[in-house]
Amino acid sequence: MSGSTAYLAEGPRVGIRPFRHEDGAEFTARVRESKALHQPWLFPPGTPAAYASYAGRLIDDPTKAGFLVCEKAGGGIAGFININNIVEAAFLCGVLGYGAFAHAAGRGLMSEGLDLVVRYAFDGLRLHRLEINVQPDNAASIALARRCGFRLEGFSPEFLFIDGAWRDHERWAITADMIRM
Repeated sequence: MSGSTAYLAEGPRVGIRPFRHEDGAEFTARVRESKALHQPWLFPPGTPAAYASYAGRLIDDPTKAGFLVCEKAGGGIAGFININNIVEAAFLCGVLGYGAFAHAAGRGLMSEGLDLVVRYAFDGLRLHRLEINVQPDNAASIALARRCGFRLEGFSPEFLFIDGAWRDHERWAITADMIRM
């Protein structure tokens, strides 16, 4: 990993930090290596131009917060977790999106990273609620939400437009009072 290794939060094996423009080469290489893992669920940016636009939105838009999950041993990017649609005032909520990279999948790194992001969102960002919307056949993503303490709250038919079609999603959520700070 280039630059500073200062993390916003750390666990035993991973740390989380914000996206940076200079992460583009590593991020897009990991996306290309992980295409079979991600699709048909997820289409992260795989070119430098797409990454620059994506990272720019996460860096500049106050309704978004993007986090890279990095292995503490070496600092390589294991995955990413974004909080989108952050609403303040009485709602204090955000919607999570995430993806592991193929070299890190199945190693528990994203569970550790998601736990860190959830705690950071509730403590550092002062949110009250986080939501995850997952396609019902995405067993790995549902298992991650469940492992990290999210509860199933419902089903939304034709909820998000992904890969050329409106896709059904399960709605999962966690609130600050559901975890021990």
